[in-house]
Amino acid sequence: MSDTQAASKGMSQKTYILLLLALVVIVDVAAFFFAPPFDKEDPAAECAFPVCFISGNLEFPAPHVVWRAGEGAAPADLITFDVSITSTIVTMWIVSVLVIVLLLAMTRGRAMIPGKAQNAIEHVYEMIEGFGMSLGGPAAKPYMPLFAAFFLYILFSNWSGLIPPVGKIEELRAPTSDVNITVGLALVAFVFFEIQGFSKLGFSGYLSKFFPFGEFRKGFGAGVIALFVGLVELLLEFVKPVTLSMRLFGNIYGGEVALGVMTALTLAIVPMALIALELMLNLVQALIFSTLMLMFTLAAIEHHGDEEHHEGGAHHPESAGHPAPAH
Repeated sequence: MSDTQAASKGMSQKTYILLLLALVVIVDVAAFFFAPPFDKEDPAAECAFPVCFISGNLEFPAPHVVWRAGEGAAPADLITFDVSITSTIVTMWIVSVLVIVLLLAMTRGRAMIPGKAQNAIEHVYEMIEGFGMSLGGPAAKPYMPLFAAFFLYILFSNWSGLIPPVGKIEELRAPTSDVNITVGLALVAFVFFEIQGFSKLGFSGYLSKFFPFGEFRKGFGAGVIALFVGLVELLLEFVKPVTLSMRLFGNIYGGEVALGVMTALTLAIVPMALIALELMLNLVQALIFSTLMLMFTLAAIEHHGDEEHHEGGAHHPESAGHPAPAH
């Protein structure tokens, strides 16, 4: 490609970007005049800047209920059993259908010589698998499909909140901005790596990680210390789903709040820059959740004895790939 062609191509890309920015600003200004913000509690009242502008552009943590079994308002108790379908559940179903249909369409009619669609999805999966294997090693190989599934599903759920009309109408909202959805995802991951721990190590072998009574054979003091450490690890085991769910919820909901505030107070240029940042941060959060799920699974299937064996074998001549000296 000649310098003139490269410069022409670069100029055309810059022109398209500037036109896109100008179009977004025009739409933003037109929306302000034709669909101005309003007070949700009193739509007839005048919307005062900046409080009403901000509150009218935000959705508080509790999701909007699209459908509820029975009549009446939501129960006011702290812990309730309320059968309902919320805006985040509706969006979650839409994202699930779109991801499944997209994957089926791109992998339909697979061949030894892949087409563009099959080549694209295989390239994405190989990138995800390579990253997971670089973290967990060969032991992570069986869990790569679930690792990829968690990553892609959470990624598209995060990104859905940046696409209108999601977040702009009450019936649609990013699934991962709802703590109920993130808790559900975390519980699925928690149940999975606990099942893997029991299946790989056995019932007694897995519980011995938290109740190492065998350490008392090395002395009473060693047994007490090992038991104390095991009980701490048992408590931390139940903290894992809390950290998984709260980290994801806090970052996604916080990003939506920041984006809503900036959109209410400024024209489209600043929100567009913030959307670009959110695209990257949402990807990072999906990667963090799926990576922690993988690491927790690998930790669950590893016995404490394996760690001691690896540490002891690190200084053994054979462990470094050299034969032991002859005697």
